[in-house]
Amino acid sequence: MVTCKETRAVIIALHTKGFTGKDIAASTIATIYRIIKNFKESGSIVVKKASGCPRKSSKCQDHLLKLIQLRDRCTTSTELAQEWQQAGVSASARTVRQRLLEDVLVSRRAAKKPLLSRKNIIDRLIFCKMYRDWTAEDWGNVVVSDESPFRLFGASGKKLFRRRQGERYHQSCVIPTVKHPETIHLRGCFSAKGVGSLTILPKNTAMNKEWRATFPNHPGTVW
Repeated sequence: MVTCKETRAVIIALHTKGFTGKDIAASTIATIYRIIKNFKESGSIVVKKASGCPRKSSKCQDHLLKLIQLRDRCTTSTELAQEWQQAGVSASARTVRQRLLEDVLVSRRAAKKPLLSRKNIIDRLIFCKMYRDWTAEDWGNVVVSDESPFRLFGASGKKLFRRRQGERYHQSCVIPTVKHPETIHLRGCFSAKGVGSLTILPKNTAMNKEWRATFPNHPGTVW
């Protein structure tokens, strides 16, 4: 609690005349004892200057920064600092990140989801409405099947290397690639009764209608 200079002077004057903290009812007891303690230590009623740098932005400016970030989630902290400067706040990208962390806005890698067209959305909605009344017993008669491709040469995902400057194309820091790598497709299935067998298709052969016809159809198979 911050008290004005006049109030602190009155409290000290009453204290020097023998009044206790409980007798001085101008403020809370904790504040009174703190003022008396500071006076005994420094001999002055002037409030000590707070340590550390003063905050560069107000709550209103912090809220503006949050709105700018929510308007475009991909904006970097450096770009935010430039936009914030137009609002009168001269701050570094690090300060921007600290303000966003106070609002629990942390930087994370974007999640990937399939792009749905209007037709995809309608089809999924129809599917959900069609089977929304199914019981656990009904779903127990369903076999879910899917297939996935696997490259035989080279990794399809990202791989990190630790290298020094100038070693970007060093043999130990590169992944060899080919234009048309050999690929195999694996098909598996599962149901309420357990996991089914895994089928390996010939190299460079994808699942199509002809291959699906070779697998026995279950009444409740979902491809």
